[in-house]
Amino acid sequence: MKNYILGMSCACALTAVLPTAVQAQGFINGGFEDGSATGWTETGGYRAGYTNAALSPTLFTLPGGRSAVISTAYVDPNVGSVIGTTVYSGQHSYRVEDTTFGGYASVVSQQVNNYTDANIFFAWKAVLEGAHGTNDAATMLITLTDLTTGIELIHRQYNAASGGSGVDPRFTLSSNNYYYTPLWQIEQLAIDASLSGHNFLLSVLGSDCQPTGHAGYVYLDGFGAVTPPGGVPEPSAWAMLIGGFGLAGAAMRRRRTAVSFA
Repeated sequence: MKNYILGMSCACALTAVLPTAVQAQGFINGGFEDGSATGWTETGGYRAGYTNAALSPTLFTLPGGRSAVISTAYVDPNVGSVIGTTVYSGQHSYRVEDTTFGGYASVVSQQVNNYTDANIFFAWKAVLEGAHGTNDAATMLITLTDLTTGIELIHRQYNAASGGSGVDPRFTLSSNNYYYTPLWQIEQLAIDASLSGHNFLLSVLGSDCQPTGHAGYVYLDGFGAVTPPGGVPEPSAWAMLIGGFGLAGAAMRRRRTAVSFA
């Protein structure tokens, strides 16, 4: 991880005083490789009463949560080896929420300020016990927000509603009724000139079902600026948004061209 200093330099003498340089902030323990959650904020709370449509990391503010750093020796207790490794890279990852039911939710988050590296990467897997409808089933929510503009750039939310209506093809249904992701999902946000120097917040929420009897949790690893090994990044919401604007702009240009030559 490189640190950058924002400012100006000149070989000639300067008569004006330059503004104080601002140091870019990098990720702290993004891979949990010291066996702890240093640099992360861990919170949680009782989920019952909140529907999936209303879920937000800001609802669960009690310190601690029910999460844990895990090692490569860890085996998922609900789906076992079919989920593959629960550590993406290195020796440790983080499990958001515990692996039993009870109606709780846990959150882990980290903010990076004045960010100037070229990318933000992170990897996740999820295990959600199937039951109930889309608004009260066990669920996961991941958001990467540009705090400078208030825009949510990456949003991933899935739930384990009966029949699989709350998941997509990246999930598999186990023989004991858990939806899980057998492959690590690699997320990427490209930091172009319009985002460079902004503040960003990654929040990951894992939650049991609202009626309290079914478990949900998320594995997180590889929060950093370096491309994680072996993965294909998911398209970021920001990239898709920009692509949408580009298509709309192209359509507008075609319409203007058609009018001008009519």
